[in-house]
Amino acid sequence: MKTINPATGETLKEYQEMKIGEIDSIIQKANTAQGDWKARSFEERAEYLRKIASILKDRKNELAELMAKEMGKPLAQGVGEAEKCAWVCEYYADNAEAFLEDDVIETDASKSYVTFNPLGVVLAIMPWNFPLWQLFRFAAPALMAGNGAILKHSANTTGCALEIENIIHDAGIPKDLFRTIVRDKSGMKEVIQHEGISAVTLTGSTRAGKAVAAQAGETLKKTVLELGGSDPYVILEDADIKKAAETCATSRLINSGQSCIAAKRFIVVEKVYDEFVEEFTRIMKAKKVGDPFEENSDVGPQAREDLRDELHDQVQRSVEKGAKILLGGEKPKGSGAYYPVTVLDDVSPGMPAYEEELFGPVAAIIKVKDEAEAIEVANDTNFGLGAAVFSKDEKRAEEIAATKMEAGCCFVNEFVKSDPRLPFGGIKQSGYGRELSLYGIREFVNAKTIYIQ
Repeated sequence: MKTINPATGETLKEYQEMKIGEIDSIIQKANTAQGDWKARSFEERAEYLRKIASILKDRKNELAELMAKEMGKPLAQGVGEAEKCAWVCEYYADNAEAFLEDDVIETDASKSYVTFNPLGVVLAIMPWNFPLWQLFRFAAPALMAGNGAILKHSANTTGCALEIENIIHDAGIPKDLFRTIVRDKSGMKEVIQHEGISAVTLTGSTRAGKAVAAQAGETLKKTVLELGGSDPYVILEDADIKKAAETCATSRLINSGQSCIAAKRFIVVEKVYDEFVEEFTRIMKAKKVGDPFEENSDVGPQAREDLRDELHDQVQRSVEKGAKILLGGEKPKGSGAYYPVTVLDDVSPGMPAYEEELFGPVAAIIKVKDEAEAIEVANDTNFGLGAAVFSKDEKRAEEIAATKMEAGCCFVNEFVKSDPRLPFGGIKQSGYGRELSLYGIREFVNAKTIYIQ
């Protein structure tokens, strides 16, 4: 298994895949360690989480460099990711005990309540696009709830996965409680179905989610799935067009366009369509694609060349079906998995840019007649992760977000982002279950009813 620098094509390091016997031993030891960990107080667990947060802050520059090398993330974004991971550790250190305190319910019993017990050892199958954040937004609540964890990361971010393990161990967490395994995705079924794994969480593609859910379901294991998205951003006729265009461009290019909750489809009512397209294209054109180690790079390379090529194929097939390229759209020559910032106009049903997730710096703009059609088009997708509405009438936009948009996260006049204080997750083929906030920490616990006569 190799890690490859997507900016240069250079092989960074090779890793030996773990055999199932070694993984079996790791899982068994994790279960033994979890038996001790769950007996520790919230206060004690919180001290370890705060140490993890401190280490993340101290090493944020090194971690940003590692992410830049392994998956092409611009340095400033990598620093921000490490800082956000520290935040989620501190958040759960401060709030987990209150989130999991017994819930007393009045019945005809002398005493009845719900208590929350950890499930055991949870397997986390994580993607490459946010190598640290995807893991810590699961691990912080899972560890604070008293669970153990096994991490299986993407092959191209194996170095990040092993560094996460180092950070957690350096903070003093028992070494057997949290382990990283190096394993190809083709060999994960026997890990998922291992009797020592109590539950599974996956962030990844819809295809991967279906496979993991099926394999876990065969052994009746709880799963939480955060999958792909094709987030619609609706621009109504009374929107502040300049602000909306700036926000939309920022969202589309988060993590070089490689984010499940990045804006993907821009649905614009016809009265402001030309104005929005002109302003949005102007902003997108000013963004610099370049070496992630260069300070002024807004967009780095795509994480792998095959992913870049798949993205370009989606663009080409959309153009063949009638989409118009306003910006970009040509695959660069030379080394590196770079792809230009691209804007597609005249996008309509039947095109990949309309039907599929574009995981890269490609924007699809769709013209609609009015608000009603905008909502219809926004919901005309198999995905349901995030969505946004832009309007100066905040009450009207809030009603649309709260009652008419089919997604797990709906924002008004702002781009969709995850926050430790708010639940995060999707519906339809964007998955099920929630991460973060009170809802996230209660995913991997047994809500146990206690009744005393």
